[in-house]
Amino acid sequence: MSRYVLDEEYLPKKWYNIIPDLPEKIPPPLNPATKEPIKPHELEPVFPKSLIRQEMSEERWIRIPEEVLEIYRLYRPTPLIRAERLEKALKTPAKIFYKYEGVSPPGSHKPNTAIAQAYYNMKEGVEMLTTETGAGQWGSALAFATNLFGLKCRVYMVKASYEQKPYRRVLMETWKAEVIPSPSKLTESGRRILEKDPNCPGSLGIAISEAVETAVKSENTKYSLGSVLNHVLLHQTIVGLEVKKQLELLDLKPDYLIGCVGGGSNYAGFSYPFVKDAEKEGIELIAVEPRACPTLTSGEYRYDFGDTAGLTPLLMMYTLGHDFIPPPIHAGGLRYHGMAPSLCILVKNGIMKPVALGQLEVFEAGVLFSRAEGIVPAPESAHAVKVAIDKALEAKRAGEEKIIVFNLSGHGYFDLKAYEEYLKGTLPDT
Repeated sequence: MSRYVLDEEYLPKKWYNIIPDLPEKIPPPLNPATKEPIKPHELEPVFPKSLIRQEMSEERWIRIPEEVLEIYRLYRPTPLIRAERLEKALKTPAKIFYKYEGVSPPGSHKPNTAIAQAYYNMKEGVEMLTTETGAGQWGSALAFATNLFGLKCRVYMVKASYEQKPYRRVLMETWKAEVIPSPSKLTESGRRILEKDPNCPGSLGIAISEAVETAVKSENTKYSLGSVLNHVLLHQTIVGLEVKKQLELLDLKPDYLIGCVGGGSNYAGFSYPFVKDAEKEGIELIAVEPRACPTLTSGEYRYDFGDTAGLTPLLMMYTLGHDFIPPPIHAGGLRYHGMAPSLCILVKNGIMKPVALGQLEVFEAGVLFSRAEGIVPAPESAHAVKVAIDKALEAKRAGEEKIIVFNLSGHGYFDLKAYEEYLKGTLPDT
């Protein structure tokens, strides 16, 4: 059986909150003005109260509202697919599985939290959400969700990606979102960046500054984040909970769980339900990032702002510095200077292993996967593909039948310009 799809009855009804199961407490976020631990009410200009409660929650399980489940049912549960053709191409005894989140309407894992965030904002009377997006996956997911719940949406899209991926912009506009290339002249933080560098390619940190500034200065408007924060990772755990059930039904235990990391949401959602028992069950957790933005492998563990202008709370995390502007690689969703604090705790304690890859080897793996399995992976997801292939080849050399599972967090059909450059031999390495 090459594909195993769960029946709707197995759709999780609760999200899993890893906070009570972490090996140590996350240092509290700090108020950017006072540098004191931030109080819940101080976040209210930016987030609705319900999401602030989830952000601060230490409950292990949080119920998914029926209105959210109703929309999840458009594409969930998502399939766990056996990559048999890839196994044959590699001549490996390993069994390779991938959780395919590209079946969602926007084509990635991002709607899992976008739907929830749009719902909670709608329930509290919010009329518009602002956000940032790198490659456009998060922006298109939020546009999809806000359209369903009758909210307006403004997306600040990193300029490098805005120019590289025009059809992501079109997708967002189809769902009625306003898309602005960032840095822009619409905000003070954007204008300051452009004064220093009129040709700035942008970064997620800059786009976050613009989105937060707009939310704070506009009526009935809140900010929505696609990664990093606890409540975002919470919503994504529906992915890992499904994987856990799917593997149980197949009577399999994974040796490797692999995913790409930018801010941490897709890999956290995929792996967190396994973390508590990973050491006992011998599961190796591998988080893969680009060498162009090597937050976990080269960053410092310290407090830093989540954005370039210093408008957000300071988070204790691995960081390259909030003013770091990474090269305009095609994996735009991984071009973030920081990382989710909860995921950083797991890396700091040796529970997760980070790996950094160059752009060319990632695209080489993406093409190999596509030619074997038929699906063109997003450049972000191709980072996970590369490590999965490496582990399968290691198993081949050792003659071991390992179980390799990775998160194919989105398709790459809006990223064909990047694949064109790779196939022509004009794609730069990093």
